[in-house]
Amino acid sequence: MRHIAIWLTLTVFTAVSHGENRLKDLAGVEGVRDNQLIGYGLIVGLAGTGDKQQTIFSPQSLANMLERMGVTVSGASILVKNTAAVMVTATLPPYAQPGTHLDVTAAAMGDATNLRGGVLVLTPLRAADGQVYAVAQGPLATGGFVAGRGSNSQTVNHPTVGRVPAGAIVERTAPSVAPKGVVHLQLRYADFTTAARIASAVNTKYASADAPLARAENAALVSVQPPPAFAGRMVEFIADLENLTVEADQPARVVVNERTGTIVMGRDVRIAPVAILHGNLTVEVQTEAVVSQPPPGSGGTTAVVPKVSVDAKEEAARNLVLKHGATVEELVRALASIGSTPRDVIAILQNLRAAGALDAVLEVI
Repeated sequence: MRHIAIWLTLTVFTAVSHGENRLKDLAGVEGVRDNQLIGYGLIVGLAGTGDKQQTIFSPQSLANMLERMGVTVSGASILVKNTAAVMVTATLPPYAQPGTHLDVTAAAMGDATNLRGGVLVLTPLRAADGQVYAVAQGPLATGGFVAGRGSNSQTVNHPTVGRVPAGAIVERTAPSVAPKGVVHLQLRYADFTTAARIASAVNTKYASADAPLARAENAALVSVQPPPAFAGRMVEFIADLENLTVEADQPARVVVNERTGTIVMGRDVRIAPVAILHGNLTVEVQTEAVVSQPPPGSGGTTAVVPKVSVDAKEEAARNLVLKHGATVEELVRALASIGSTPRDVIAILQNLRAAGALDAVLEVI
């Protein structure tokens, strides 16, 4: 029997509140940032699960590497199943010094089926400027495996991607800009109110009334002039600055993921006075295979005929009324009391927004 129905998924209602936050959680210092590294490398030592003959760049890369070691061999004549070409990525933290170890991730590029037990050979990692900032090498940890063969196999996790813990060594200083003079604070989430509060908090602690040191340039940038007490001690000033507490402010927002049925709404979401009338429709399609047997001597053949039945059920409309100043918590409780499902709530929120009754940004992801 084939059964098709409308299934509902997980619902999560989260109340998000904004309280006192450390400045380091709200903003970062301009120039203090991570850098992405990428490289192309080879993994060797695989137990016959490497790239096959269809992946032509793996034997070519292996031939080039052997040639640099004094072994000349044609890439077209190599058939090695214990080697796999991988793309290697890593994140270079700010102010990383030569000798610092980084974790790297290696992902198969060809048709290798399993990287378990392989060893990544020396791979240079480059940044967007084309310079080599680190080199990676070491045994791979995949956290998964493939057992069996052909159609009788079992795969656990994702064995074509693995990590080399502390497998890269930084060879060049990270291209981070050390703050000098004015410190520029970049807000992680642009907001005019939060930027103004940050500038006010900095001026309250470090500046006098007639000589403010901080100024909000825009919704995402605050400029801070170090006070005379921290002259020549920029690191100490930034460390002290990061521990300031500021009350963040964000616009009311409702985030909806219809694929998973997840709804996240802030506590400060307000709903205008409104009446909601909502019904529910369920469609069920059933397919049953029926054997058609002809009578003896009729000359007919036995056939399997699908028998399809369609059933549609529509429930009576349910209604609720929200008064002036209703909050999201009252909406959730009211919808739960009438048995609304996650997709019902999503549909209601979209209609509330279209009617102008939802005082929040509705974001569908």
